[in-house]
Amino acid sequence: MEKKRWHDHYPSEIPVSITYAEKPLHFFLKESAQRDGEEIALHFMGKEMTYSELYLQSKKMANYFQSLGLKKGDKVAVMLPNCPQSVISYYAALLAGGVVVQTNPLYTERELEFQLIDSEAKFMVCLDILLPKVKKVRGNTDVKHTIVTGIKDYLPFPKNLIYPFIQKREYNMVVKAEQTEETHVWTKMETASDDYLEVEINSKEDLALLQYTGGTTGNPKGVMLTHYNLVANVQMCKAWLYKTKNKRQSVLAVLPFFHVYGMTTVMNFSVLQGSKMILMPKFNTNDILKTISKQKPTLFPGAPTIYIGLLNHPELYKYDLSSIEACLSGSAPLPLEVQEEFEKLTGGKLVEGYGLTESSPVTHANFIWTKRVNGSIGVPWPDTDAKIFRVDSELEEAEVGEVGEIAVKGPQIMKGYWKNPEETEKVLKDGWLFTGDLGYMDETGYFYIVDRKKDMIIASGYNIYPREVEEVLYEHKAIQEAVVTGVPDPYRGETVKAYVVLKEGYQVSEEELNAFTRENLAAYKVPKIYEFRDELPKTAVGKILRRKLVEEEKERV
Repeated sequence: MEKKRWHDHYPSEIPVSITYAEKPLHFFLKESAQRDGEEIALHFMGKEMTYSELYLQSKKMANYFQSLGLKKGDKVAVMLPNCPQSVISYYAALLAGGVVVQTNPLYTERELEFQLIDSEAKFMVCLDILLPKVKKVRGNTDVKHTIVTGIKDYLPFPKNLIYPFIQKREYNMVVKAEQTEETHVWTKMETASDDYLEVEINSKEDLALLQYTGGTTGNPKGVMLTHYNLVANVQMCKAWLYKTKNKRQSVLAVLPFFHVYGMTTVMNFSVLQGSKMILMPKFNTNDILKTISKQKPTLFPGAPTIYIGLLNHPELYKYDLSSIEACLSGSAPLPLEVQEEFEKLTGGKLVEGYGLTESSPVTHANFIWTKRVNGSIGVPWPDTDAKIFRVDSELEEAEVGEVGEIAVKGPQIMKGYWKNPEETEKVLKDGWLFTGDLGYMDETGYFYIVDRKKDMIIASGYNIYPREVEEVLYEHKAIQEAVVTGVPDPYRGETVKAYVVLKEGYQVSEEELNAFTRENLAAYKVPKIYEFRDELPKTAVGKILRRKLVEEEKERV
């Protein structure tokens, strides 16, 4: 790879270029089963499974899929939280030659129906409590077979007997799936042979995944990621975490696998390394703190809101978090105060990275054990190029320090949007993926996000970047979470509004926040409106949904 200015910062342990395995993603599971077969692959609420067992279960499920008629290229929707079945289904679909369509269990019927129709999914794996929702939309889709499982299927005794009662209390329902031509009970897979038919895969051309974007405007788009895209990004991840290569790691799986960030940095990374995954089916601060204290994970990929939630737990200091060695934070800007407090608490390293669904997802990160720059997303990963292009120009590169649109290029970049050539052409230009994020590069090659191109606020002709205002708000001792948007203003065109969640036990007035922000921001950037909330809308990985707040404002007008 051509030498870039950021390569000067690379420690000797990280190569600037990697030779990527030209093989299907699921080969990593086969290799880990052969190499580390008796090591623990999964820990789930007290139950553990070795790599040999995980591979065997995945082969059985692959055979079961094929017995139901799955052919190469068929789409398999996986609608599960982090549990053993989610890992088994994912790798089984790939082993059988299928394409995984990760599906959020929190989807409404409308969202689910759209994704199933758009993806042309023929198979689905879901939780028993989600079956009623699936049945309501299934008739409008191409789904022919639904495999149904329950959390209790992989719980140890006596939790497996108790769980249905807990489920009834929490969800006011217990669903008992019965075997039919369309609906299949997960436990039937146990009787299947592991003698599945191996499918020839062209890793650079064949899709492994259809990962749907959040749909900030219009309907979500299916991002086409090949086996090679995912293999490359997880090998980059391994190179970046070079200190973890020669000892067994345990990875806390809080990030959901149905999100590309959790899928790559937790699930695929763990399988590549032969590491133990500690599966957390949902985000609960009490459960996470207890699990860290008891299971002693060494790696903890997450998002700022996850770390903020833990740091603000009232009984935080009752728990031992010292096992954590490294955390890669993504999905949203990492406030400096959160980084410093979390590192002081754990003794480990917490650094900010950057990526997007279209790049499998990681493109940049700060170095974990060497030079890092606070407020920066770090530098591009091996074999990843990045540039800043002037907004609304035809591939005109910006000067160093000049704000423009970040574009990236590398082996992890998507093939395109599923059945959407028009949108593909908008973002893939001359091999570059235009991210829609505004930022700049400094003289040393470190990159900085200023804001989303679409989120920029224009007030009285001034460009205001919400992230800059949010970073100032996070410095206030009373603020736990903050997000800033532009709202219509008859005089200024737009004005700045801040949504704020306060830390428990703290109070602060609008006047106090106004005075605080005026000390740290130019007058035109200071929020003119504050709204105090108990919580903010978030994605499954804890990213604050700014667009939801914008939509709420539009509905009020």
